[in-house]
Amino acid sequence: MSGFVCILHRDGAPIERALLQFLTHFLSYRGPDARESWIDGSIGMGHALLRTTQESKSERQPASLEGRYWIVADARLDAREQLIAELRHAKREVRASASDCELILQAYAAWGTPCVDRLMGDFSFAVWDAGHKQLFCARDHFGIKPFYHAQRGDVFLFSNTLNCIRLHPHISGELNDAAIGDFLLFGLNYNNETTCFRNIQRLPPAHSLTASSRGLQIKRYWTPPTDGRIRYGSPEQHVENFQSILEKAVADRLRTDRVGILLSGGLDSSSVAAVAKEVAGRKARASKIRGYTYVYESLIPDREGDYAREVGEFLGIPIQFVAMDEAQLFERWDETELNSPEPLDNPFLAVISDTYRDISTECRVLFSGEGSDNLMDFQMWPYVGDLRRRGEWRRLLTEVGNYLWIRPFPWRGIRARVLRLVGKDPDRPVFPDWLAPEFSRRANLQDRWKEQTELPKSWAAHPIHPRGHGSLSLPQWTHLFEQEDPGTTGYPVETCYPFLDLRMVNYLLAIPPFPWFFSKTLLREAMAGRLPERVRTRPKTPLRTDPVLAQIRRAGNEPLKKIPLGADMDRYIDRSALMAPHAKMNQEQVSVNLRPYCLNIWLQSAQRIRYNMHAEASNG
Repeated sequence: MSGFVCILHRDGAPIERALLQFLTHFLSYRGPDARESWIDGSIGMGHALLRTTQESKSERQPASLEGRYWIVADARLDAREQLIAELRHAKREVRASASDCELILQAYAAWGTPCVDRLMGDFSFAVWDAGHKQLFCARDHFGIKPFYHAQRGDVFLFSNTLNCIRLHPHISGELNDAAIGDFLLFGLNYNNETTCFRNIQRLPPAHSLTASSRGLQIKRYWTPPTDGRIRYGSPEQHVENFQSILEKAVADRLRTDRVGILLSGGLDSSSVAAVAKEVAGRKARASKIRGYTYVYESLIPDREGDYAREVGEFLGIPIQFVAMDEAQLFERWDETELNSPEPLDNPFLAVISDTYRDISTECRVLFSGEGSDNLMDFQMWPYVGDLRRRGEWRRLLTEVGNYLWIRPFPWRGIRARVLRLVGKDPDRPVFPDWLAPEFSRRANLQDRWKEQTELPKSWAAHPIHPRGHGSLSLPQWTHLFEQEDPGTTGYPVETCYPFLDLRMVNYLLAIPPFPWFFSKTLLREAMAGRLPERVRTRPKTPLRTDPVLAQIRRAGNEPLKKIPLGADMDRYIDRSALMAPHAKMNQEQVSVNLRPYCLNIWLQSAQRIRYNMHAEASNG
C-alpha cells in the first residue's frame, strides 16, 4: 500500500520542489521503506514505498523507462506470467523478476493507454508520457486501490491519499453538501465520483484518466461481463476449475514472507486460510500466516471464536483474538490517530485502529474473504428464464425438479415480504426528521432519498446472475476498500480480496447458479478435506444482534451526550429534533440516529487535521 502524489501544471509553470517534497513526506506512514520525488519542469511525482512482494525488494519509485515514461503506483498485479509473455510477444525486453510497477510501465510503452485492458490485479497508478506531454492514470476494476484527483485553475493534483491532496495550498476545505447529505441519509457517499470535499474528486473503479494541456478525460475501461457461459460435462470439472482459480488468486497475493487473515470462523475466510496455508507450503520458503478474529462472548452470544479456533488448530495457524465485548462507542473519539479522511458511521474505530496497529507489527499483507457472498448470490428464476429462452427444456425440468426437492420452505421470507407489502416492516428506513430544512432543500435530499430507497432497483441485465452482477457496481465496495486502506487506518497494511480476483469474477458470473451457488455448494465441495467438517458444512450465521445496539442496551447512550456538538452541525441538523440512540430503538433506527454524532466528530477532526497539516507545512 505505497503512497503517491502527482502535480501537473497545465500552463507549463515549474513545480515547487519544497511543496512536492512536503507532500511526499506526508505519505511516509503509507510507505516506510523509501521516499523519493522527481521533477521535470511542469510535472512532479512523489512516492513513499511499501514493499509487499519479493519483486519489490529492489524497487524504486518514481521509476523511469527509456527516459520517456515515468510512473508512480500502488499496485499488485495478478497473472504476471501471462502479462510478461504478452509483453515479450510485443518485442519488449522484460525480466521475469520485474516489479509490478515496471510491468505497468512496459505495458504502457507497448500498447499506450489501452494497456489497462491487459492488467489484472489491484492497482492505482499514474504514468507520465514525456513524448505526448500527458499523464495517464487508472484505478483497478473494483476500486480496491484508491485514486483521488483535483483541478484548481492550471494545477492538476493526483494521489491515492485524500489528505495528501488536502495539503496543497490551492485546495480549500469547502465541503460537498451532496456527499454530506448522502452520509446522513445512507451512511456513505453513493456517488463514486465525488468526495466530501468540493475541490477533490474520486476516480471510480474500472476508470482511467488522461490529463494534458487540453484538460482531463475520464473513461470507463471495463464492465462486469454478461455474455459468458460455462458448463462442463461433469460436476468435478466445475469444482476443479474453481479450485485452480482460487489457488492462483491466493498465490498471486501471497508473494511475501508474512501474511495475516481476517478469520471469522465462517466458510469464506476459512477457505481463504486453507488455500493460503497450502500455497505457502509449496513455496521454497513458506510464508508465515496468522489469523485475526473479532470475538463476542458476553455482549452478544456468539461462537465465531470457537469455529475460528477450530480452523486455526486444523490448519496449524496461530490466531490473535480481538475481544469486542468491552469496546465502547466513540472511545478515544478526539485522538488524532482516529481521524478519518471522510466521515464513517462506525463508532468502534478505536478497537479497529488498535487491531491494524497490531497487524502492522506482524505483517504487511492481510487477506479477507469479502466478495464470496455477492458473487455466489443464489438466484434460481433468472436461470430458469434463461433456459426457457434457449429452449433447453429437458435441463430446465431437471434443474427445477432438483431445486424444489432440496430447497427449504421460505417461512421467514414470506413473513418479511408480507410486512413490507402492508408497510409494517420495522426495519424499513425512514427519512430522518432531524435534518435542517434549509440543508435538505439545498441538497435535494428528499429526491435523493426517493431515488435510492423507494424506486425499484434495476439490476444489470445478466441472464443468470443479475443480482450478483449488479452488486459489483455498488458504492459500498469503494466505501469498504477505502476504510481498510492505510489512508484511513493509518497503518501500512495491504488488504487483499482473493474472491475479487478478475479471473474468479469472470468464472463465477459464467457458471450456472444451480447447484453451485445454492448454499455455496461450489465452495463447500472445493473445501472437502481442507477444513473441519463442522466449519465446511455450517450455514451462514450472522451476529444475532447489531453490536452498536447491544452496547447501547447494555451501557446506555450517555457517552454520546458527553461529546459536544460543534457549531458546524447547525448547517446540517435541527438540534431540537435530534434524538440520541436509545435501547428501545431497533437496529435501523439506531444506525440512522447515530450518523449525526459520527458527522459531528468528523467535522471537528477535519478542521483539526487541516490546521495541523498546514501548521506543519508552514513550519517546514
